[in-house]
Amino acid sequence: MVNTVVNAEALARVGTALADENRRRLLLELLQAPAYPADLAERLGMTRGNVSNHLACLRGCGLVRTVPVGRRVRYELADVKLARALAELASLVLLIDEVEGRAEGEACEPGDFGG
Repeated sequence: MVNTVVNAEALARVGTALADENRRRLLLELLQAPAYPADLAERLGMTRGNVSNHLACLRGCGLVRTVPVGRRVRYELADVKLARALAELASLVLLIDEVEGRAEGEACEPGDFGG
């Protein structure tokens, strides 16, 4: 087993980002290539304001950064390690057992497993 140092705060920030469907979609788009907010809004069928709010959250979490390009601002993932981690997470195949009558593949809820 490899010893790994885990930054709990960084993990919490990634969790916050991934908890929202729109932020997940934005991160997956940025995983493909850096992009401008207007282009992201068009590709994802979101309003520019919604994209802007979610990008601000992702930036506040330290997951994306801005790059000025003339009068425009392009967004990209903040770290190549994040790109690799997102690619790995997106490729996961999760096995879910039946829990209290839930069919395989249905989403779990935070309170399902105690805690």
